Amino acid sequence: MKKLGILLALALVIGGALPGLAQDMMDYPSDLTACEVDLTGETINIFHFGDLSGPYAFITQPIVSAVTDAVSYWNSRGGVCGAELAQIYEDTGGSREAAQSAYDRFTSTYSDELDLLLLYSSDDGELLREQLAEDEIVSYISAGSIESLYGEDGQTPGWLYASNPLYINQFGSFCQFVAASPEVFPDPVIGFVTWPNAFGRAGTEPAAREYCGGLGVEVLADPQFFLPTDTDILTQVQNAIDAGANIIYTNSLATGPALIAGTLVDLGLEEEIKLAGVNWVMDTTVGLIGQRVLKPNGLPSVDGMFGSMPFLWWTELSNPAVQFVYQQFTLNERGPAEQNIAYLLSWGVVDAIIETTLRTVNRMGSLNAVTGADIRDTVAAMDYEVLGGLYHQYFEESMRDGVLNRIAVLKFANTTMTGPAAGPEDALLIDNPAGGKLFVPIVVPLTDFMEVPQLRG
Repeated sequence: MKKLGILLALALVIGGALPGLAQDMMDYPSDLTACEVDLTGETINIFHFGDLSGPYAFITQPIVSAVTDAVSYWNSRGGVCGAELAQIYEDTGGSREAAQSAYDRFTSTYSDELDLLLLYSSDDGELLREQLAEDEIVSYISAGSIESLYGEDGQTPGWLYASNPLYINQFGSFCQFVAASPEVFPDPVIGFVTWPNAFGRAGTEPAAREYCGGLGVEVLADPQFFLPTDTDILTQVQNAIDAGANIIYTNSLATGPALIAGTLVDLGLEEEIKLAGVNWVMDTTVGLIGQRVLKPNGLPSVDGMFGSMPFLWWTELSNPAVQFVYQQFTLNERGPAEQNIAYLLSWGVVDAIIETTLRTVNRMGSLNAVTGADIRDTVAAMDYEVLGGLYHQYFEESMRDGVLNRIAVLKFANTTMTGPAAGPEDALLIDNPAGGKLFVPIVVPLTDFMEVPQLRG
């Protein structure tokens, strides 16, 4: 395994370790398409809705902050081709009924301009898949399920486009990593301990077990499920271990991975059983929540957890895209809990929406002439480095999800910010606004970006 990039802690959290980024205003990092149509007096609305107060709230709330900051950034500079940006959004609290109600309101109220919609979750994508197609509305989403992107048969591309690889493909990528790292994962057996929804079940399909088995990585057939509201999952974790698992894999986020890690500590198995998961387990929220339980060595329970990282991360400050988002984050005085995946990726989504709109308006001649079908034609032909390199957006024909991934590990910064702490004695500790001290989570990439296996059948 190799470590890539510069290992830097969350710079805002530690009190502005890189003040130059905040002092010298950076140019916008993307090479956006030039304006061929004057949109002065127009408004480009960014439509989105999803769970901002339910189980996903820890990770989704910064979406609103990021879109707000991006809108302010552009409007303070004259807008996009003269058009102002605005956002229209709604909190559905994780309820399918509320998501359907929001969609109905959006489509009835903004029927003349709703051609592109940002969604947060696979469940909402599955709920609205056929409706989006019928209404000819393109949806951007970070990561969708097989059903939301490709239908029940897994072979019918729809109107949703995901920037991240499918979760089942991320899991296949992790199996590749495990098979190539026998010194870390001898005789690997993976057991799922995960949420029971569409997101949580991804990767538990027979195709994933067959693929991983072909690499010499056994995957247990029976996943162990727990609810986002559960606080005691000792039975589920023990069941997976009793069945032979020496690696636990989870499609959960925020409290979920931290709960599993804490349970392993309670069992005294934190060194024997490896923990890994989908890209959301690498989020800042997990690094913060995972400090409620410490390992015997004094580091947080989630220290050493593996996960996917199909985009750049806050620690990769040598990249202009990350530098720019960090600067805007600092200038807008955002708090530590907002320095997560959602804030970073939402700047990317706004950039992708702007680029999509510019290309479509240039082709159609006016903003009013644009339809959802026109947007879809644009997306199908886009080959674009979002925000100048945050991630790559390109969808081959029949593809609706990203294809590049890498594996990373969650660690905590040392006092010199040159790498991970070996223990609490050399760990960077900062003041916790709620009292006490906090370790500073960092994400360390372990592999280069590589194409994921295609496992949806």
